[in-house]
Amino acid sequence: MEPGTSSGPAAEGRTEPGSPSESAEAEHGAEETETSSGSSGPTTNHRTAPEAPGTPSGPAAQDHSEPGSTSAAPTPAPSAPARLNGEPKRDGTPTADDHTHGHDDRTASHPNLPYAHTDPNAQPHTDPRIAKGRPPQRPKEPGGGLLMGRPFGVPVYVAPSWFLVAALITWVFGGQLDRVLPELGAARYLVALFFAVAFYASVLVHELAHTVAALRFKLPVRRIQLQFFGGVSEIEKEAETPGREFVLAFVGPLLSLILSGIFYLAMLPVEPGTVPGVLLAGLMVSNLIVAAFNLLPGLPLDGGRMLRAVVWKITGRPMSGTIAAAWVGRALAVSVLIGLPLLTQTGALGTNTEDISGMDTVTDALLAAILAAIIWTGAGNSLRMARLREHLPELRARNLTRRAVPVETSTPLSEALRRANAAGARALVVVDADGQPLSLVREAAIVGVPEHRRPWVVVSGLAQDLTDGMRVSAELAGEDLLDALRATPATEYLVVEETGEIYGVLSAADVERAFVKAMARPN
Repeated sequence: MEPGTSSGPAAEGRTEPGSPSESAEAEHGAEETETSSGSSGPTTNHRTAPEAPGTPSGPAAQDHSEPGSTSAAPTPAPSAPARLNGEPKRDGTPTADDHTHGHDDRTASHPNLPYAHTDPNAQPHTDPRIAKGRPPQRPKEPGGGLLMGRPFGVPVYVAPSWFLVAALITWVFGGQLDRVLPELGAARYLVALFFAVAFYASVLVHELAHTVAALRFKLPVRRIQLQFFGGVSEIEKEAETPGREFVLAFVGPLLSLILSGIFYLAMLPVEPGTVPGVLLAGLMVSNLIVAAFNLLPGLPLDGGRMLRAVVWKITGRPMSGTIAAAWVGRALAVSVLIGLPLLTQTGALGTNTEDISGMDTVTDALLAAILAAIIWTGAGNSLRMARLREHLPELRARNLTRRAVPVETSTPLSEALRRANAAGARALVVVDADGQPLSLVREAAIVGVPEHRRPWVVVSGLAQDLTDGMRVSAELAGEDLLDALRATPATEYLVVEETGEIYGVLSAADVERAFVKAMARPN
């Protein structure tokens, strides 16, 4: 969307006079696709389905004044002490280093985007205000439940759904204790609650194994969350090699197998018919089940990631591994949906068929449906995440940047839009008397000002002050670009060259559209 145009359905086929939207249409025409979907960097979740992509842009910046506020500022002469890249000179000639020399092929396909007027003798300098793809510091905790601690610097959360599954385990295991240790009476539920907590402590060890391996491979881990059906380690980057991917997935089931062996050894000297003996036996079996279930070769389980690593190694393409493991995961989901109730009904799982009631049948079918849905959804999400990672490098700040013109703080909006329209620009940067950028005029604020009021509204009242995170490098691309945008949510960003020269303005909406367009492209 261009400054000076409306964004809603009512604005279709209509252009505000004095707006730079005409040049915008010629600039991007058939390449832009309107959508309301969002985008985000990928996150690798172990043992549960990954989260759906969000948007790279945060909430709109606060307006510093009402769009319709009046200003008595007279219309100044069209003077601008600083020229941004690509703005014409006053005599109508192009600026130095016109759009024909010294540019790489990344900008050659976008002749209407701004070009940097870099002095070939200038030395790059480091500006700490410019986001250059460094891992961003999160402004606040990721959340996700009750914070339990920070082992290895990674926050561990207990989701509210855990208390539901803890109550369910306490009830089910308490009923089993009533048959094995009837003398416990009501105290059996305290023993069962202890078992539920100990079991999820084992799940936490499983997830910590993934976390330690990820940190060892320099992969950031957002959080660990204990949920209804186990736990999840949210690893924010993908392993660089299939070998590391295999190790990263295998360490979790390996730790569960080790825990099962430890509980077995601890159980040997203990009397079988006692509370410690029953607890140790239950923890041994439960960890063995966790390991076996996670070794099943289908995404989103650990075994699916191991299969993905193997296919990746053979074919040399991570996407091929993801497709293979995801479809195996979907087949596994169907098998669980149909097979688990059948195995229970036939007694193949060690149950007595004479003791199975109608309620048990319904419970088994419901449990199978939930597990199958989780596996199927996780497999589909893994495919989408893989497609995201494959297309992310196509998102380049340089190619998505809008041409911008500088305007002083007292410039009326109508005059600013006239200059932008004349220069073929789609963004406005408010500068001081020395030409240094102060703020960015917000596109949404321009739309809110009626055309007849624009000569009396100054641009400074519609602008958002520049913060350090709103200056991004023109070289950012892919996950680094999305990380920079997520670290400082805003609607517009000032794009600068490595030398510090202003390149233009990046709109979060443009990134969003490019992301959705890339995701829709077939692999």
